[in-house]
Amino acid sequence: MKNVISRRFIKNTYNSAIAEILVKDKNAMNIKIINKKISEPELLEIAKEFYGDMIKGVVDVEREVLAMGGEYHIDASNVLIENGSVQKNVWGFNWYFDRGGEERIEYISLINIRPAQGNRMMEVQDLSLRGKMKSIILKYLS
Repeated sequence: MKNVISRRFIKNTYNSAIAEILVKDKNAMNIKIINKKISEPELLEIAKEFYGDMIKGVVDVEREVLAMGGEYHIDASNVLIENGSVQKNVWGFNWYFDRGGEERIEYISLINIRPAQGNRMMEVQDLSLRGKMKSIILKYLS
């Protein structure tokens, strides 16, 4: 059985993040690659596994596909990468069911911390990149 490695970040006594590697059975999580419009009931079905009113997602801004679900953004990111995406093009976001319009999207994820790509925070800072992410996300989820 193929395993997927994900990282859980915890705080140490010096208040810095260290990675704890967790091996998870790939079949244990309901992560779906989205390359066509998905209904809200289908998305809610995936979301109920971990959060219910919110779902974690990642978007490949070059291939214009999403992966939705999982406990951590890295779980969905790994699924996209295993299916042909390149890490530099994959960015994390959260989708909130109880918000309307563009407010449903939150551009915050640990996988977005990429100093080499000019993003030093969990939140995507580049407005052009955010616009591209939003366009792809809304194409499939709205």
